[in-house]
Amino acid sequence: MASIFTRIIQGEIPGRFVWKDEHVVAFLTVRPIRPGHTLVVPRREVDYWIDLEPELANRVLSVSQIVSRAIQNAFAPQKVGLAIVGLEVRHVHLHLVPLQGIADLDFAKADPNPDPKALDAAAEKLRAALRALGRREVA
Repeated sequence: MASIFTRIIQGEIPGRFVWKDEHVVAFLTVRPIRPGHTLVVPRREVDYWIDLEPELANRVLSVSQIVSRAIQNAFAPQKVGLAIVGLEVRHVHLHLVPLQGIADLDFAKADPNPDPKALDAAAEKLRAALRALGRREVA
């Protein structure tokens, strides 16, 4: 059975995409810890990040760096944190979280009911930042 991320990637479930390329996508999570919290996901469904082929792992990390630069520019956090958890969805995904402090990596603080307009605004702000970086992969 396809993961929820595969279903988002295939368009069966809506997603607020900010990046799409041949191998990797990035979209805002529906349970953000902070505005701009983004997931970077390989198109190929792999459960555990240590099972990614090195080339795909490199691509996922490379896209994460690019999107993190855009998050930095768009939301001006102190840092952009990266977490690989994978317990809630069995499809590799990297969380990019704008951080003002270490407590911002507490997933218990994720908003279960974010305002859809706020998510749309954050996605557009991030897309604009990616365009400003000269990226054409912007969704």
